[in-house]
Amino acid sequence: MTHVIDSAERSGTKARSRFYPATARVLVGLTFLIMGLNGFLNFLPQPTSMPAAAGAFFGGLAAAGYMLPLLSGVQVVVAVLLLMNRFVPLALAIIAPVIVNIAAFHLFLFSTGAPLAAVAILLYLYLVWVYRHVYRPMLAMRVDPFQS
Repeated sequence: MTHVIDSAERSGTKARSRFYPATARVLVGLTFLIMGLNGFLNFLPQPTSMPAAAGAFFGGLAAAGYMLPLLSGVQVVVAVLLLMNRFVPLALAIIAPVIVNIAAFHLFLFSTGAPLAAVAILLYLYLVWVYRHVYRPMLAMRVDPFQS
């Protein structure tokens, strides 16, 4: 009888696990939608103080016009693609440099907010792992450009 219960429990877990990628995709999409829209609308409170290096980094990005519309616009577009479940592997590839910068910023410049950033990064990495079969051809060492 124990064997039947274990099998039923495993099938219940398997049934729930099929929703994990969609849940991670929606959470990452919502995160980038909120942060991207905040770049345009400034509805989230800004930190009152941050280390000089972090302030200089953000100041440089803002002064160069990198934050608006480029970075916030990319975040909104990627968020919409993720939330609509369209071109998900492409959206994940487009947002990869932003993820690297988020990780580096919180690791080296401003540790406040690092736990939330870590969750977003882990969800992103999970999605990349789920879609790894799509990225496998991109990682081939040698490819014939004329092969169909």
